[in-house]
Amino acid sequence: MNDLSDLEFHLLDGWQRGFPLVARPYAALAASLGVSELVVRDRLGDLKDRGHVSRIGAVFRPHVLGWSTLAAVACPAERIDEVAGLIDSYPEVNHNYEREHGFNLWFVLTAADEARVAEVLADIHRRTGLRPLDLPMVADYHIDLGFALAGAPRPHLDPAGAPVDAADLRARLSAADYALAAALDGGLDLSPRPYAALAARCGLDEAACLAGIERLLELSVIRRFGVVVRHRELGYTANAMVVWEVPEQRVDAVGRTLASQASVTLCYRRPRRLPDWPYNLFSMVHGRDRAAVLAEVARLRSALGAEATACLPLFSQRRFKQCGARYAATAKAA
Repeated sequence: MNDLSDLEFHLLDGWQRGFPLVARPYAALAASLGVSELVVRDRLGDLKDRGHVSRIGAVFRPHVLGWSTLAAVACPAERIDEVAGLIDSYPEVNHNYEREHGFNLWFVLTAADEARVAEVLADIHRRTGLRPLDLPMVADYHIDLGFALAGAPRPHLDPAGAPVDAADLRARLSAADYALAAALDGGLDLSPRPYAALAARCGLDEAACLAGIERLLELSVIRRFGVVVRHRELGYTANAMVVWEVPEQRVDAVGRTLASQASVTLCYRRPRRLPDWPYNLFSMVHGRDRAAVLAEVARLRSALGAEATACLPLFSQRRFKQCGARYAATAKAA
């Protein structure tokens, strides 16, 4: 992070959530930082160009606006680049990482419905000859993906890891909610009135657009609204998906405990796929080096009081794709 100026540091560390919901948000940031609006917009644009910022916008709760799954294939080493490129070519794929495991390519698919996700997985199988593991979320204990640049852990938004009924949330959404979510695919632009530009993309006026974002935040359909950073470019170079094999009668309790830990940015329950995949709880731990992540995983096992529980950190080796999930098709289907 040595390449960040003080202003850039404060933009990234202070506005990963709670981004201003006012007509001129960059002017509001500028006033809080003692600089001009133009300087804020220029700095954010430069941070995007340098890869530190993915977008400015929403992190959505899974399985509310559409259907998503985590999938993996066991790919021969000599075919990694070929297969990763093919997987990346699907617009439904928003994350794709090579990880240290026999199942070595891990990717996330998001689409309007479960049928489309199944169709893409079947097509990947047909084109590569590799059968994907299909691991849709069963329970969501925590999602945040915010990173504290100053070293202090971020507070969790759902410290109890309370389960949320996605079907109930879907029943409360309107066509305008889906259209707004679709328009947020690429995040806010860097114009002086980005919500007006966003509103024009989804057929709303500016005031209705702002009210719609507030509503989705209140419903917890949007889990976080702000600057979405790229962790590797900011020094979090060790990225481990930590998978746990937990007895079914304990998985909810263990999931809630993991969700309360400041180092855990994601925590989901997913199905086992025996005999190939015995793990049913997934968490993400990021650190500045491998040793720090391994030390934190050891601490988590101790905090769980489950030293005998099977646990495996799958470190990422390469990032092939990372972008926001696309909800445009979902909006059209709503």
